[in-house]
Amino acid sequence: MKKFLFIILAAFCTAALLSSSYKTAEPELLTPACYVSCFNADVREQFRQEANTAAFAMMHEKPAYYKLEQALGTPVTFKAADGSTAMGYEIKSKKKSDKWIFVIQEWWGLNDYIKRESDVLWKELDNVNVIALDLYDGKVAATPDSAMKLVQGAKTDRLENIIKGAVAYTGKDAKIYTIGWCFGGMWSLQASLLAGKQAAGCVMYYGRPETNIEKLKTLNCDVIGFFGNKDKSPSPEMVARFEQDMQTAGKKLTTFKYDAGHGFANPSNPAFNKEATEDAHAKAVAFLKAHM
Repeated sequence: MKKFLFIILAAFCTAALLSSSYKTAEPELLTPACYVSCFNADVREQFRQEANTAAFAMMHEKPAYYKLEQALGTPVTFKAADGSTAMGYEIKSKKKSDKWIFVIQEWWGLNDYIKRESDVLWKELDNVNVIALDLYDGKVAATPDSAMKLVQGAKTDRLENIIKGAVAYTGKDAKIYTIGWCFGGMWSLQASLLAGKQAAGCVMYYGRPETNIEKLKTLNCDVIGFFGNKDKSPSPEMVARFEQDMQTAGKKLTTFKYDAGHGFANPSNPAFNKEATEDAHAKAVAFLKAHM
């Protein structure tokens, strides 16, 4: 009996040792060197690649369920630049106005949280049209793995066509402001670039910055950005480079950095930081008002 127990104990110890030896390493984000050597230099494609990593998904906990009650906006369709149909959530101004705000979704899609943000902006800003762009063509994710699939399916050409179509929808005299979070933070800046001379102000929440200085030189508006010092994508180093690149390009960028992680401004995110969110929101609204 003692011999039998000794054999069982030895087997258990061996299994524990092997388990420790072959423990799976914590997933990591792609390195800057890999971006240069492995992928297209276009930051939009870099983001799509990174959004397909386990490390990036782990920064996005499953959001709490949220249902918008008494929505102010209505669904809207318009022609994308390639002639196909694009969609959004629109709140028209009380009086005729050429001021438009493009609200751009997180990687979850155009969900009720983004619609709520659109409603809040419409209430707080004076006589503006608000349109939340549906960059996933009607699809919404509720889990990180499903969001990864939607990001991979959101091809850059399609997103550009939707945004260009939205610019045309607003009219040639429209002043266009953009705001977005995460995926939408990156595309807020890209939308302002695509809006050309009609761009009037850009708000970015923890979005991947554009790194092409020649492209930044074409930007027609000021930018305000809100970032977390605990964020890994974009990291504080990426934000510092963005500040330098905007200075080199001769463009005005104002940044605010909080002791917070990625997604800190989303109340449905378990990592939500109320104090940072309220401060950033007040500054974003003040920025938009000052540029209208």
